[in-house]
Amino acid sequence: MSKTRIAVFVSGGGTNLQALIDAAKRGEIPSGEIALVLASNDKAYALTRAAENNIPSVVVKRKEFETQLAYEEAVKAILAENSIDMIVLAGFMSILSENFTAAYPKRIVNVHPSLIPSFCGKGFYGLHVHEAALAYGVKVTGATVHYVNEIPDGGEIILQKAVEIEEGDTPEVLQRRVMEQAEWILLPKAVEMVAARLQKGQ
Repeated sequence: MSKTRIAVFVSGGGTNLQALIDAAKRGEIPSGEIALVLASNDKAYALTRAAENNIPSVVVKRKEFETQLAYEEAVKAILAENSIDMIVLAGFMSILSENFTAAYPKRIVNVHPSLIPSFCGKGFYGLHVHEAALAYGVKVTGATVHYVNEIPDGGEIILQKAVEIEEGDTPEVLQRRVMEQAEWILLPKAVEMVAARLQKGQ
């Protein structure tokens, strides 16, 4: 049975990409293979991670296209050329429109550093999420892997994992703990679940 071909979309350091690469090496994503890394930024360290692991990569910058539609059509063409079956958004900072997400129903997954529906949606990304959680005073946060639709962080939830907030946490410390205790564990699990479903043609 041929494996589900996965494209990982990145914008920065690629820590979640690394978590997926490591999980794949451990045999935890048997139904899928990371076939492409697509970056929105040519300085993303994630591109180095891709090169070090012999994964093909491509850079597509939104600002090089006049419209969102032109940008998304270019991305779709690259995915088609590489026979991509599913997409993982791993710290991808470009918003994708309904035109794009509707073309890949239940084939795009995203990891978000909170327990959705808390601290999600427009403006909640990166450290902002952890700053908001600490400012609100919640005692538990975590991470969510969900399907992507036209609503930011609005798609169906696949997996969630809670992480305790500790006395004296800073946004940076909390961000690291959520990555280590939730994101890097959940994302490979969720990717395997979706890859297995697609491999069966469902």
